[in-house]
Amino acid sequence: MLASSASGQMAALCSPSPTLPTASLLLLRRRRLRLLHPPPSAAALLLLLPARRRGRHHHRRRGGVPRCDAAAASPSAGSTLEHPVRRKCSPLLESALLPGGNGLTTHDWMAVPDIWRTAAEKYADRVALVDPYHEPPSELTYKQLEQEILDFSQGLRAIGVAPDEKIALFADNSCRWLVADQGIMATGAINVVRGTRSSDEELFQIYTHSESIALVVDSPQFFNRLAESFISRINARFIVLLWGEKSCLNSEVVNGIPLYDFKDITQLGRESRNTLWHSHEQGQQVVFETITLDDVATLIYTSGTSGIPKGVMLTHRNLLHQIKNLWDFVPAVPGDRFLSMLPPWHAYERASEYFIFTYGIQQVYTTVKYLKEDLQRYQPQYIVSVPLVYETLYSSIQRQISSSSTARKFVALALIKISLLYMEAKRIYEGTVLSNNPVKPSFIVYMVNWLSARIVAALLWPLHNLAKMLVYKKIHSAIGISKAGISGGGSLPMHVDKFFEAIGVKVQNGYGLTETSPVVAARRPFCNVLGTVGHPVKHTEIKVVDMETGEVLPDGSKGVVKVRGPQVMKGYYKNPSATNKVLDQEGWFDTGDIGWIAPHCPTGPSRKCGGMLVLEGRAKDTIVLTTGENVEPAEIEEAASRSDLINQIVVVGQDKRRLGALIVPNYDEVLATAKRKSILDGNNELAKDKVLNLLYDELRTWMVDCSFQIGPILIVDEPFTVDNGLLTPTLKLRRDKVTAKYHREIDALYK
Repeated sequence: MLASSASGQMAALCSPSPTLPTASLLLLRRRRLRLLHPPPSAAALLLLLPARRRGRHHHRRRGGVPRCDAAAASPSAGSTLEHPVRRKCSPLLESALLPGGNGLTTHDWMAVPDIWRTAAEKYADRVALVDPYHEPPSELTYKQLEQEILDFSQGLRAIGVAPDEKIALFADNSCRWLVADQGIMATGAINVVRGTRSSDEELFQIYTHSESIALVVDSPQFFNRLAESFISRINARFIVLLWGEKSCLNSEVVNGIPLYDFKDITQLGRESRNTLWHSHEQGQQVVFETITLDDVATLIYTSGTSGIPKGVMLTHRNLLHQIKNLWDFVPAVPGDRFLSMLPPWHAYERASEYFIFTYGIQQVYTTVKYLKEDLQRYQPQYIVSVPLVYETLYSSIQRQISSSSTARKFVALALIKISLLYMEAKRIYEGTVLSNNPVKPSFIVYMVNWLSARIVAALLWPLHNLAKMLVYKKIHSAIGISKAGISGGGSLPMHVDKFFEAIGVKVQNGYGLTETSPVVAARRPFCNVLGTVGHPVKHTEIKVVDMETGEVLPDGSKGVVKVRGPQVMKGYYKNPSATNKVLDQEGWFDTGDIGWIAPHCPTGPSRKCGGMLVLEGRAKDTIVLTTGENVEPAEIEEAASRSDLINQIVVVGQDKRRLGALIVPNYDEVLATAKRKSILDGNNELAKDKVLNLLYDELRTWMVDCSFQIGPILIVDEPFTVDNGLLTPTLKLRRDKVTAKYHREIDALYK
């Protein structure tokens, strides 16, 4: 039975494959193979292939772009074996390459690429990927996706990629990114990932620090951007172009480096797989090691909100923990549609993608530009994104309401306010009111509150239902998210959280870091407690410790969050000192985040919140005033950002006595407010002092419940963006970069 299974898997591995040219087939059959000393187990095997010189520039040619056919990477006909070349494979995905198929079943995942064999067997003809915005537009079934990954992987082996070598994958979200990512992993090599919006210098630092030996790039436009500042400075054994034509490249900087496009690699892979099949038939011994759970799968460099980015080593075990356990938070079913728009190299998007493909979903690639249109067009069940996207959706809905007629606007705002009150009452009697007070309320007080909440909810329920029909139905149609929006990668503002709950769009907030692969905790669909990031993922421990002493604090007390579990990284690449600072000998990872764990209460309005994690900011962002008080700027920024007049805000505290702020105004709203208040001058312009007064009024309005208030304000005209380096590629604020850029203005502000 095992032999039959292995035979079937071998046929799947090597089909479809074009017939090789006779000369090439004869050449490949003449290869002489010999075994090394046999390893202790059948899983630890070596493939012996003819030796080739492996210097970084061996394949370079003079005079323009080299040919990209099989001959470019094949040894000469008279070559002989000098040194064996190590080869690894993904044990289940490429089980046909192992003796007896390795005896694995569809549930024995030992490496991330193993998931594609399981998915192809269960969902063969179901559409896995839709990529409408690349040329050519692509649609792949699960079986086709598996074959593309197998071809790409074997194509890389054919041009000399060896296990544990680093390959830089600098590209944006697309179906070919996924194929390249998984193809690299399946060879046992390590991909070093980043997007096209990073600066040339940052990409150069990542490439050189990671000791990458080759480069996979997104497009000719991106390649040409990198030509002088990056590619001319690196040592690359080869370059692979995912999209576009090689003829569009600036060939002057290639300097003889072998250049392949996506089709070249997959074609080489198909031919090489066919050759492996023939060598197997001829009785030649082609031997592979297997990738293990503790092998490094990828290097992800941190976004660098402060300091220099560090290379996070994530293993196959780390990522498989996420793949196997995220269903508790996102119960996807075959046929569900996900909209993908985040950078795929980021751990959050990446783990989510791997996980959802094991459940037969359809993923549609989109961009920020087409997001609104694609939400309506594809009506996804889920979207995985960062808080900024939900804030943008919230602002867009608010603008649409504001631009309506006076009557429509009044009705919509009144009904939304009623729904917010209804949800507050509902949280009380359902037991989902967040509290850090471990004291159990008296039974009488609880029953009075419970009964009052029930009465209020019953009175408001008819109006809430009316709002669903008159207002929310149209919003749902425009947003299109029928099951849930999954938010991670930052703090979700409470007013946004409450708004989506009120209109019936479920938003589940989660928490994690690149170093934790990334998900540590998330809110479950049936216990979606606002203000929290939910319960820990399975097999994950969380504790909160005192910032000074390191002692474990009781539930409800605020301190530094530490995490231990199978998803915690192996360490920072070539940086043991940084690793030792955050990862202790017992395996606890110091997240650097400030938070607390909700106390367990068997009864009362918080009875369902016990054990959930609540975050309040970053330890390194904490501003310590001369009074000894600690201020978390994120809390203040969240409150202030509710104002329509404030586009972006950064709280500072340079003199340690009072807080200040850098504010990027929303000038359209500022002018509209000024017109309403009749404070424009004769030229319909607004003086700076009047803008400041409007902003101060807004801060007083929205920060009335905050413990601390803002003093001096600096108006900044240029928004904080990825392009100017003040936001990370995952849209997080680079606080240190902002304060460094405006340090003179901030100092003057306090004087």
